[in-house]
Amino acid sequence: MAINTPNEMPVVALRGRVLFPNTVASFDAGRIASLAAIKRASEMDMRLFVCAQKDAGKTEISPEDIYEVGTVVKIKQITRLPSNSVRLLVEGLYRARARRIYMDGTFLSVVDEIKTIRSDSTLEEAYFRTAKDILKDIASSENHFSKEAISQLESCSDPDILVNIAAHNMPLRLQVKQELLERERIVDRLRIIEKCLNDELEIMRLERKIQATVRQNIDKNQKEYYLREQLKAIHAELGDDEEEKDELRQKILEKGMPEEVEQKALKELSRMGRMHSSSPEYNVIRLYLDWLLDIPWTEQTTDTQSLSDAVKILNEDHYGLEKIKERITEYLAVLKLTGGMNAPILCFVGPPGVGKTSIAQSVARALGRNFVRMSLGGVKDESEIRGHRKTYIGSMPGRIITALKNSGSINPVFLLDEIDKLSSDMRGDPASALLEVLDPAQNSTFRDRYLEVPYDLSKILFITTANSLEGIPAPLLDRMELIELNGYTQEEKVEIAKRYLVPKKRTANGLEEADICLNEEVLNAIIAGYTREAGVRSLERKIDTVCRKVAVKKAGENFLPQTVTVGDLEEYLGTKRYDSENDIWQQDQVGAATGLAWTAVGGTTLTIEVAAMQGKGDILLTGKLGEVMKESARAAISYIRSNCDEYGIDYSVFEKTDIHVHVPEGATPKDGPSAGITMATAILSAFTHKPVKKSVAMTGEITLRGKVLPIGGLKEKALAAYRIGITDVIIPEENQKDLQEIPENIKSKLNFIPVSSVDTVFKSAIVGL
Repeated sequence: MAINTPNEMPVVALRGRVLFPNTVASFDAGRIASLAAIKRASEMDMRLFVCAQKDAGKTEISPEDIYEVGTVVKIKQITRLPSNSVRLLVEGLYRARARRIYMDGTFLSVVDEIKTIRSDSTLEEAYFRTAKDILKDIASSENHFSKEAISQLESCSDPDILVNIAAHNMPLRLQVKQELLERERIVDRLRIIEKCLNDELEIMRLERKIQATVRQNIDKNQKEYYLREQLKAIHAELGDDEEEKDELRQKILEKGMPEEVEQKALKELSRMGRMHSSSPEYNVIRLYLDWLLDIPWTEQTTDTQSLSDAVKILNEDHYGLEKIKERITEYLAVLKLTGGMNAPILCFVGPPGVGKTSIAQSVARALGRNFVRMSLGGVKDESEIRGHRKTYIGSMPGRIITALKNSGSINPVFLLDEIDKLSSDMRGDPASALLEVLDPAQNSTFRDRYLEVPYDLSKILFITTANSLEGIPAPLLDRMELIELNGYTQEEKVEIAKRYLVPKKRTANGLEEADICLNEEVLNAIIAGYTREAGVRSLERKIDTVCRKVAVKKAGENFLPQTVTVGDLEEYLGTKRYDSENDIWQQDQVGAATGLAWTAVGGTTLTIEVAAMQGKGDILLTGKLGEVMKESARAAISYIRSNCDEYGIDYSVFEKTDIHVHVPEGATPKDGPSAGITMATAILSAFTHKPVKKSVAMTGEITLRGKVLPIGGLKEKALAAYRIGITDVIIPEENQKDLQEIPENIKSKLNFIPVSSVDTVFKSAIVGL
């Protein structure tokens, strides 16, 4: 690097800009130090040392905030501006490096000119030619270089000048421009500028591509708009728009809508007539009118007049379910005598697989009505019921109105399936929205948010289904008429299999009646050994499995009709899952009693185990018990402790004995008060060392005074006891009225022992007490 005789010059720091030699540029100056530097330069030789500021955001700067490499410029013009600032037009002379920048009223510096170093002329010429070729491509694009700059670049023969002019005119980052200014070797400067030129060329090509795409889209939109306007003019000339509106008006008047709805529809039609057909609001109103015209307002089906025909259809489709059949018959009879009535709101409650959903379809067939089903499982949004306001994009009516549109009548049988599985979140509570739908006093004026007009739901026969009443809010439950569907007995399951399941699965698997035979003995074996349920879904799957195995044989060669025997079941269904309900103990047990429980899937048995061991009087309850069941266990222990003298137990034993109450199948949650007397029996047996009879099962809530309170689900519990071979069932005395619900064939094989006090329970269940 060669250095000339040093010169002292005033310094001006620029924010966000780098000036190059061989170029003319203008900039504004307003800071006190900059104005002082310009004044001093104008008093000397009009020369300034201009360099870039490292942080463009800083207003007050020191010498450390300025790059030491900059450009010496000559002031060509000074223009005074408002607010004590000036605009300078300067010409870049040469690059320079400041030895030291110091302050003397303004920034001053002694600078040394930076001479360009030329080394490899061949490489320099190669870079130079490449850069000029790229510049030709860039120069052909608009808005990149001025005409003056293009002329200078084309006539330029000095690589150093080419770099300065190109860098000055290109939108490069400050750091890149500063690096170009500082590099001394011309090859390094050419290499950097070539990379920048290539980047700029690629950006330019992308911009052209984007602009072409945008222009194409704009041309397409303009074309569509022009065609729409022409089409509108053609329709207007032919009078098609008026014909369409007249047709809609005629449809509205002939639909038979209620007066309020008709006025609303005509008003919306009038609004639509004043709008442009391409307006978004036009399409919203048109869709709204289509909904009003598609929904049934007066269309309805005629109910079956013959009660015997209705009963015949119900009996054809389902075995048992007498309560439901009786209630539908009553509804038809009243409808026939009165000529019209508000339809009841029925709720079928029972374990899975007992036919709640399918009987609803049969009810629709028996009444001669259309059938609509809406599953409520997992529904969280209130708008699913009430719909969305039509002001929202993509809004539509709720699922109630949508289902009625699909049904085509105002009096279908409407099934709301799994109503106990409703949930709620921040979007609202759908159970609350159903209060209006299922209330006979309100649903004649149901308002969907989308329709904004009242709709009569009173003629709909609503049927809801649930496995349990626990998940249904009390106000909603109060609006429905409950009909309980209990689990089937084994004899009922055999009849259902013979009448419905076997023929259905035989046909589904492509078998003829002569291809397979499943007699009662085999069906009993399947029910006892491969299923344990209140309904018949698992039974249906097992029969389907057997039919598929036979279908495989039929699809082969030399097929012979199959008469399935009990011995063949292991081949068709695998190893038996339940060993003939061999859950009953082989002998009487001390500290263990059999209880009966009700679950959402039917009745089941529950073994209560108690261990009394030396300790400090602690009580340990295990088996994933709920709070109510834990309280029942403590109540049972308290009763025995308070009456220990009657059973020959020393009171001091309780202070030295820990009591552990366990209910097996610890992964299954258990709760409820009906195991109270079972726990008390097992605890007393453990302390008296006297066994509990293996043939006895029991259910009932215990109080601290030893009374036995009534329980629910007696039929399911009795069926569970019958399945495991229990012969004696202890029940609360107040539950004797529920015995009539138990089939006679089950009742005859079980000895029911009604009790009012726990003492009677102990005497009936514990040996030798």
